[in-house]
Amino acid sequence: MVRGKVQMKRIENASSRQVTFSKRRNGLLKKAYELSVLCDAEVALIIFSQKGRLYEFSSSNMQKTIERYREHTKDQQVINDTEIQQYAQQLKQESAYMAKKIELLEVSQRRLLGQGLGSCSMEELHEIGSHMERSLKNIRERKDQLFKEQIEELKEKERFLLEQNEKLCGKCAGLEPWQQPEKQTEIGTCSQSSERSDVETELFIGLPEMRC
Repeated sequence: MVRGKVQMKRIENASSRQVTFSKRRNGLLKKAYELSVLCDAEVALIIFSQKGRLYEFSSSNMQKTIERYREHTKDQQVINDTEIQQYAQQLKQESAYMAKKIELLEVSQRRLLGQGLGSCSMEELHEIGSHMERSLKNIRERKDQLFKEQIEELKEKERFLLEQNEKLCGKCAGLEPWQQPEKQTEIGTCSQSSERSDVETELFIGLPEMRC
């Protein structure tokens, strides 16, 4: 069974706090001594009590150990500062490279739009023209592709409408004559127009018997 971690907090009772400090302090000093002897390590331990009393242990000379610690932290700080400077220099170089690249892209864009061509040489103008021709070729190919896709869509719609028309014609063929929709033919139209043309439109004044 795994026990949970005990939450540590400050001992409120002053007497209990002093007793615990004495026990833990002696135990910590003993462990530091054992570590220096068993592992041949250079150990320095400094403890200040709540009232400011100093307790210390050193396996060698305390001052030398402190100086050694300061030199080590100083060297480590120098290493960290050097790494930071190198990283900052790298970022500066990358930033300058990106700024230059952006500037070149802006110049190229203006030239493709026909601007700032006064400083271009014949080779540069030829290169710009070739680039524009390739771009136009790609645009035309894309347009042709879209036209073909639209044509295929229209053909598909045409096929669908023809199928629907055939189905409607089949349904109409199965209806009774009085159920079929009326159809106007050119003959009927002509006959109606001829009948209308036979109607007399001449103006005549007098009795009906006097007409020829």
